Amino acid sequence: MSALWDKEAHPGALHYHRKPMASAGVRMRHGHTRYLTAAACVALSTIMLLPLLASVLASLKSTTEAAAVPPTYFPHGLSLDSYMRLWEFQAGVLTYLGNSAGAAALTILFCVALTIPAGYALARFPIPFKEVLFVALLLGLIIPYQALLTPLFFMFVQLKLHNSLVGLAIIHTAIQLPFSVYLMRNAFEAVPRELEEAAVIDGCNSFQVLTRVCLPAIVPAVITVSLFAFITSWNEFLAALVVMNKDSAFTLPLILAAARQQTSIGGTDWGMLQAGVTISIIPCMAFYLLLQKYYVSGFLNGAIK
Repeated sequence: MSALWDKEAHPGALHYHRKPMASAGVRMRHGHTRYLTAAACVALSTIMLLPLLASVLASLKSTTEAAAVPPTYFPHGLSLDSYMRLWEFQAGVLTYLGNSAGAAALTILFCVALTIPAGYALARFPIPFKEVLFVALLLGLIIPYQALLTPLFFMFVQLKLHNSLVGLAIIHTAIQLPFSVYLMRNAFEAVPRELEEAAVIDGCNSFQVLTRVCLPAIVPAVITVSLFAFITSWNEFLAALVVMNKDSAFTLPLILAAARQQTSIGGTDWGMLQAGVTISIIPCMAFYLLLQKYYVSGFLNGAIK
């Protein structure tokens, strides 16, 4: 009876003693969730990084060890012979790196220059049949560009665009354009109209609203479009193979395919091939790491600034 009387006389006392226990249980569950999430992230990162690590280690093996059967996972001795052979391969790896970088830079420039006004117009202006036009642009995603390479090649020959980085960048831009327009339109639609109305009240025209208000607000979208355009151009193989027919105009994927066909002890110069793969990975990683901060920043940060 005394215990019952204590509970009735002090109803908050029982609740006071149970609340810390409940909070401790919630914290424990949250701690377990964090550990499981961290373990899953470590496992996925390991799965993704192991092939890259294998390529780097294979590029540091000697020619004989790189072609050994069964293969060795770790080099018995570090060697830069594969990089030296790749450095002097045909026109030199710097020539092909420059071609790939030039095509990628032009692709980024074309994509950004075309998709920013297109996305702004589709998001803000009352264009007749706007949705039909937008869907027609997206239909380009379902058309394989490989089916268009033959007529494009004949057209580029007449326009003197074959064996040129500009022609190759035009094809890469056409590949990336539908997705980039879709992404840019959604980014402009996410910008609050109140910001534009305030700029119009201050005397800005449409071009000034675009450059001074909207563009700072969609910097993450512009960076994302640039990243996808870079990766598309940097890794693309078939269009470069069709359009480029001079050794000095080849891009890095083409020269890696040629390096794979070089005869060596194992029939393929695996060391030089893996050295080329390692070199081709570095710009992609650097491009992402340098621009990573823009992916986590809010789109309103630029407008507030």
